[in-house]
Parts: sequence; C-alpha cells; structure tokens
Amino acid sequence: HVQLQASGGGLVQPGDSLRVSCTTPGFSLGHYAIGWFRQAPGKEREGLSCISDSDGRTYYADSVKGRFTISRDNAKNTAYLQMNSLRPNDTGVYYCAANYACIEIRGSPVDRHFAYWGQGTQVTVSS
Repeated sequence: HVQLQASGGGLVQPGDSLRVSCTTPGFSLGHYAIGWFRQAPGKEREGLSCISDSDGRTYYADSVKGRFTISRDNAKNTAYLQMNSLRPNDTGVYYCAANYACIEIRGSPVDRHFAYWGQGTQVTVSS
C-alpha cells in the first residue's frame, strides 16, 4: 500500500521561508515521480511542482517558479519543497503525491494523473 506523509507546515510571515517534507513509509520513493499541490480555502487544488524519478528533472508552475525548489533524497525516502519569499496567497494545505511520471501542463503537475496521495500539511502566510 503506497502511503505518503507531508509535514513541516506552519505559520510564517510574508517573505519568510519554509520547507515542507514528504516521506514515503513502506515503499521506495526512488521508483516514483513526486508532485506537490496546494489547495487554498474555496479554491481548486493547484499543481505546484514535480520531480521525476528517472533523471530528477523538475517542473514548476508559473506561480512558484523562482521561489520554490523541489528536491528528493531517495536514500531517506523523502522529497522536499523549499519555499522562499512566501506570500499570503501561498496559504493553503500542501499535499504531496506520487505517480510513475510527472504529468504536467506548462510545468504544473496535473492532479488527476497522480495515483497516490498523502494527507496535507497546513501552510499559513500572514503578518
């Protein structure tokens, strides 16, 4: 059973940085592409970034390009999303998901193509 766990969310101020993590207990993260998604209150889930399993290629939605960095440490079965220059509209529940490939449109991973999901972690950006 493929399970993912997102963690590391919190309350930060605009301009701050935060890193959220995604662990995959019980299965090898190295076999999967990992995507990060965000859902703000009252809005649809938004694909933010994806990192492939094969060559580590990364993809970013325009809304986070240049501010967020996705990475993975297969030895630790953990993927990360480093978020810098956070803005109030970055607030939301952040989810990680796994799939056999990064299915994306203009850099934004497409959630319906990701088979495995974890519970989210809340990120709140507010002064």
